[in-house]
Amino acid sequence: MATREPIYLYTDGASSGNPGPGGYGAVLICGSLRRELSGGFALTTNNRMELLAVIMGLEAIRWKGAEVRVYSDSTYVVGTVTKNWKRKKNLDLWARFDELSRDFELSFHWIKGHAGHPENERCDRLAVAAYSAPDLPADEGYTPDETLFAGNRQQP
Repeated sequence: MATREPIYLYTDGASSGNPGPGGYGAVLICGSLRRELSGGFALTTNNRMELLAVIMGLEAIRWKGAEVRVYSDSTYVVGTVTKNWKRKKNLDLWARFDELSRDFELSFHWIKGHAGHPENERCDRLAVAAYSAPDLPADEGYTPDETLFAGNRQQP
C-alpha cells in the first residue's frame, strides 16, 4: 500500500490595530494539489487570526491521520504548541484546535515572517486582503481583555 504524501500547511494572521479588523490566510499543498483559504473579521486580534489560520487549514483536510507540516511565522502559535506554553487567551480557539489536532500527525515549524518565503508572503497577502474587505462579520469569540486597565477604574 502506498503511503500518502505529507500536507504542507502555511499560515498567517494579520490585524490592522490590535485589536482591529483582522484576517487569516492559509495555503495547503499536497503534491500537485494546492488550496488557498482566507477570511476576515471586523474586530479581532493578530494572535486569534494566527491561530484561526491553522484551524481553518486543518478543517479543510479530509484525510484523517494525514501527516501535516504546519509552517507559521507566529511564535505565539508555534511556541504554545511545541513548548506547551500556558494558554491564557483565545481558549475558544485552542479548544477547537485541540479537537482537530487529534485527527492528524502534526509537526509545527516556525518561519521568519516578511522574509521572502513565497508561501508565507502569499498567506500574508490573503490575510490583509481578507480584513480589507467591506462588511466584515464579528469575531464571536473575541472578548476585550478586561484586565488591561485593572486598578485604573474610577469608583462610582
